[in-house]
Amino acid sequence: MCGIAGMVAPDGEAADPTLVRAMAERLAHRGPDGEGEFFSGPVGLAHRRLAIVGLSDEGRQPMANGDGSLQIVFDGEIYNFPEVREALVAAGHTFATATDTEVILHAYEEWGHDCLSRFNGMWAFALWDGRRRELFCARDRLGVKPFYYTADAGSFLFASEIKALLVHAGRRPNDRMLLTFLAWGVADHTPETMYEGIVQLPPAHFVVVSEAGAGEPERYWDIAVNGAPRGADDEEAAQGVRSLLADAVRLRLQSDAPVGICLSGGIDSSTVTALANVLLQSGHPKSVGDRQKTFSVSFEDPRFDESRHIDTVVAATGVANRRTTPDTEGLWEDIGRLLYMQDEPFASLSIYAQYCVMRLASSEVKVVLDGQGADEQLAGYIAYQMPYIRGLLRQGEVFAALREAAGSARRHTSFFSWAARQFAVRSERRGLLKGDAPEVLRYAGSLDEVLAREITASNLPLLLHWGDRNAMAFSIEARVPFLDYRLVEYLAGLPLDQKIRSGVTKYVLRRAVEGLVPDAIRCRMDKMGFVTPEEAWMKDELRPHILALFSSPEFARRPYWDAERVLRNYREFLEGKSPYSTEFWRIACTELWLRGFADR
Repeated sequence: MCGIAGMVAPDGEAADPTLVRAMAERLAHRGPDGEGEFFSGPVGLAHRRLAIVGLSDEGRQPMANGDGSLQIVFDGEIYNFPEVREALVAAGHTFATATDTEVILHAYEEWGHDCLSRFNGMWAFALWDGRRRELFCARDRLGVKPFYYTADAGSFLFASEIKALLVHAGRRPNDRMLLTFLAWGVADHTPETMYEGIVQLPPAHFVVVSEAGAGEPERYWDIAVNGAPRGADDEEAAQGVRSLLADAVRLRLQSDAPVGICLSGGIDSSTVTALANVLLQSGHPKSVGDRQKTFSVSFEDPRFDESRHIDTVVAATGVANRRTTPDTEGLWEDIGRLLYMQDEPFASLSIYAQYCVMRLASSEVKVVLDGQGADEQLAGYIAYQMPYIRGLLRQGEVFAALREAAGSARRHTSFFSWAARQFAVRSERRGLLKGDAPEVLRYAGSLDEVLAREITASNLPLLLHWGDRNAMAFSIEARVPFLDYRLVEYLAGLPLDQKIRSGVTKYVLRRAVEGLVPDAIRCRMDKMGFVTPEEAWMKDELRPHILALFSSPEFARRPYWDAERVLRNYREFLEGKSPYSTEFWRIACTELWLRGFADR
């Protein structure tokens, strides 16, 4: 896990070392263990290193191949690099280091752009091919690692984070993306960012850049979620999931630096914890140590506290557990740095709980595993029930649809009642905004269509953005076993009733971890994760801060909302005349972001 930055200057010009070095300096938090640079004619590459696998100087970047014709800066991990290296050695390649970075160089020499299909891992890299005079830039299949770029006055500039690109030139807010975020709470659902002229390379894409400019990004991998309602043997499906997930955890425990786990108390992180515990007992991975380290949040308010579930996992596995308790005083002290690290406004205060967990973990480990990505693949959000029922009706599966509707009503009545009220409130509060925002309907279509969209666009990319920046804010590498591409492809191929059955979410996972994860966790139907008491905070402790924001002259001058109506609506919520909805936080967060970025 590192920070990368660089540029390709227009034909006939040389790269600007001062600019590239300044960009890399903005990424120092991503790589406190070392730095390096390469300049040759139009290309400039810079790297900030976080040493995880291979702690010696042989892992320094930019790294060259044997004859110096290739140079690479790389952020991420190739978990299967020993196997790829063996294939390359058999093909006649010789290696100077034991790093996965050198494996990428040789794989490119052997297979060209097709090398990407050989890798299992997370990556964002830029590889300068001196013979072809072109830069090959690629991002991993699910977009775990970030890659942003801009083309300005003929130059191509790239970096791990947007803030590095802002060194080159100030940017106006991208009004369309900002309004879409305010109206629908989404971001990272397109290549555009909230800054005009700065885009991200989409997951599972590469782009080739020459001195004449950048080509169009090309997709090298895709998934198709099975839309069939039934058809797989339950036991066989469960065994397949457990086997692939166990191997994904095994690969992600490989590290020369200490590894821990983010444990929320839900089934996903508890599964990762339990699988790591089995591996610890059988193989004793040195990265974990004698006793597995886990990190969690707790709250005094029992509505948001998952301590009892965490205690259940700790008792069953014997792992060490440390907890942090986020509060509003800390939030207001941290909000400036949190927004700086994220680069863009964020839709929920749940991000702050994750930020606090990463800060806690950084005192003991340099790598964490978490359960990100399971919900979008296994239909873990209760709102996915409606697309499933809709799809069954479209296929003429009336009796199956009725069974699912009955199961959902029995298990999730309170959620659907809350969701109906929220739908009305949020629809009304979108009227507080000015301008036209493109409509984003996350749950439109059948379940297979929704899940494919959630994995690739409407939800998972945003959560991965938050997770990467929160981890790297404290120089931690975050790894996500549920996004091992082998598991992703396997889950995508399972029929939909392995994901939802009679209102039970994540059906195949619950079956797969029977006997591994305590039933009190395995059979939970409520979903929390790393949440914060956002509504309570916005009504009580944060009240003076939000009122000051919404009453300020700066807020009133913004073109994105009707400031008087926003303030009036917020006061009505404080007085108990209307319910809470996340539009209040999104508007407040956007105002804070505008003051920190755009107003400068």
